[in-house]
Amino acid sequence: MSRPSLALLVPLAAALVASPSPAPAQEAKPPEPLQVGVAAPDFTLLGATRYGVLRAPIHLSDFKGKTVVLAFFYKARTKG
Repeated sequence: MSRPSLALLVPLAAALVASPSPAPAQEAKPPEPLQVGVAAPDFTLLGATRYGVLRAPIHLSDFKGKTVVLAFFYKARTKG
């Protein structure tokens, strides 16, 4: 595997150092935690089955009036 030429890296590094930093973005405040007994706001997530991710997103409002259980498996489909 060949190494990049130093002649190419120096102008790139100089451009990165000389470029002005972007304006600080306004920090979004995190949402307030929900209180027990309060209805959750509507949201959309990608659903999944054991065969893979569903094509159409799932909306919480699709299940209005039904009991909904959300389960998160953070290591699903990983080697760990």
